[in-house]
Order: sequence, then structure tokens, then C-alpha cells
Amino acid sequence: MKWSYIIALLLALGGAGWIASGQFAEGNGAPTPKKPPIALAVAEKAPTVRVRRVQPVARTMEELLRGRTEAIRKVDIKAETHGRIVELPVERGQIVEEGQILAKLSLDEREALLREATALLEQRRIEHNASKKLSSKGFRSDTQVAATQAALEAAEAAVALAQNNLDNTVIRAPFAGLIDARPVEIGDFVETGDTVAMVVDLDPILVVANAGEQIVGQLAPGQKGFARLGTGVEIEGRIRFVSSVADPATRTFRVEVAVANPSGRIADGITAELRLPLGEVQAYRLSPAVLSLTDSGVIGVKIVDADNHVAFQAVDILASDSDGIWITGLEGTVTLITVGHEFVKTGQEVRPIDEDSLQPLERDLGS
Repeated sequence: MKWSYIIALLLALGGAGWIASGQFAEGNGAPTPKKPPIALAVAEKAPTVRVRRVQPVARTMEELLRGRTEAIRKVDIKAETHGRIVELPVERGQIVEEGQILAKLSLDEREALLREATALLEQRRIEHNASKKLSSKGFRSDTQVAATQAALEAAEAAVALAQNNLDNTVIRAPFAGLIDARPVEIGDFVETGDTVAMVVDLDPILVVANAGEQIVGQLAPGQKGFARLGTGVEIEGRIRFVSSVADPATRTFRVEVAVANPSGRIADGITAELRLPLGEVQAYRLSPAVLSLTDSGVIGVKIVDADNHVAFQAVDILASDSDGIWITGLEGTVTLITVGHEFVKTGQEVRPIDEDSLQPLERDLGS
């Protein structure tokens, strides 16, 4: 039994020694691993955002106006003498040339009056010539010669008046155009000033709109203009006129764009959308999804600067099309946050990755 006690004691001493040796070894062993650097910890906590580098391109600024087509000339042709209509060689919708006959009136006594005035003129001319001959021989006074001169001139005026009345029985087109209205028929009696026909000049056709005071100073005759008509036809022309006086009711200025219309296919009064180029600017084309809105209502985008911090940049929207929106307000090439901008704040450090390759960007690629 004593040997068993001795063996148990030895085992107990050996276990205690082994435990003690382990504690001493821990105190003298390898150093405890150090914590990672603070900068690395911060980097691991920085959120990841997808970015794309965007550059400006030349973009033509345009102003879109609502307008209509308008004939360049539209004139009511009126009778210059009275009479019964005896001939109407044109119909509504017919195209006429300058000087073409539109109507004829009855001559009535006009030819007879012209013959009478012509005969009297010949008599006055003979009397005046005889008076001058007698005056040169001393048989006529200067007063008598002057009287025959006045009578001759009165006769000449009577002939001119009679001839004019006769000529006015034939009504002609003052310019080439289209007969849009003809309110008379053969047999109608017209007085001086009554409308016989309306002639409309459709070549060129005008696209007329009203421009605001903000852009009227950028418009001038000769500049190009583009229009899309309510019929779907797209046309191009040049500014013909810009009013210098605003409409007192709307404070807008009349703008006319002349468009060639030789066939007359573009009618008067068609609604139109008029696009007026105002010059080129450096603009960026983006998706509307990248836009951000501040608490105060400012529209802008979030970008990543050279130190990988978020920056907010206010922008102005120029236009939109099927490919996105066009904006200004940025400068040069910028690193735009395209995914994740809703979850980061201005000044916050982020880890940018390219939206296509999903690879990290180098810091020197920031704006």
C-alpha cells in the first residue's frame, strides 16, 4: 500500500509541474498579434459605390416653341370700279400667276366715254397749237395762250381717267398664288371696294411662334429653324423676322421662319412645334436615375473626388431624349456615382468601383 501512495504522489507532483511549465512558457512565448491599422479598419467600413467617368460633349441648345403655319401674303382682291361681272376665268383652289385675269366687268358706257374724251383732247390740242402760233405773231395774249394750255391739260386728264375706268373692268392677280375664295358669280353687280377673290401666297410658307424675352436676344434673321407640323411633316427654314416690340398681353415677341413651299402642299394654319437652335454648349448625357435632390430642392449629382470622398454638384437640365437627359454644371471629366448614391452623404469616404468591370478605381482617377 505504501508504494501505491508514493506513485500517486509522484503523479500529482508531475501534473502540477507540467501545468506550471505551461504558464511560464505563455509569459515568455511569441508576442500577441497587433490590431490592424486604424486606416485599414476605416477602409473596410467605407461603403462601395459604382461609378462611371463622364466627359462633356458639344450640344446644340434649342428652344421649343408652339406655333402655326401662315401664308406670307393673303390679300382680298377688291373691285376698283362698279359694274356687272361678265367673266370669271378662275376657280377656287386654282393656282394663278402674277397678272392673270381673275374677273371682268361689263364695259357699259366706258368705251364711249373714252372715245369722247379722246376726241375732246384732240380738239384742245389743235386749239392750243393755233393759239401759240397767233401769239407768236402778236394776235393772242399770254392769258389766252395759258387758257388753251389749261384746257388741253384738262382734256388729257379726262382721257386718263376714262382709260383707267376702262382698265379697271379687268381685275388681275397682283402676285402669284392660290385662289382661296371667290365670293362672286357671273351676273353679280359689284361696287367699288367689293371683294372679288382672295389670293394666298404660300411660297414661302411661314412658321410663326412667340418667343420669350429670355431668348429673343439670341435670335436673328438668317438663323436656321426646324419645325414639326401637326400633320407629321418635318420642315426646315430660316428666320425671316424677329419682332422688336413685345405683345403687351403676353410679353412675347413674334418670330417668323420662312420655309420653301413651291408645291403649296403646306397649308396656312397648321399647328407646329418650332425648334430654334441657340448655340453650342458643353453638356453631359446621363441617365435620370443618377440625379439627386437635396432637402432644399436643388437638383444635382453625386461624384467622387480625388480623395474618394463624395461631393454633391448642382446641375441644370437642358433637354431630354430617348437616351437620357442632357445637363450642365459640371466641369471636365468627373467620376459620377451611378449606383449607391442614395445611400452615401456628401463628404463620406467611399470605395469606388467601375460600373462595367466591377474593379476598384485608383485614387488618382478622381475628379
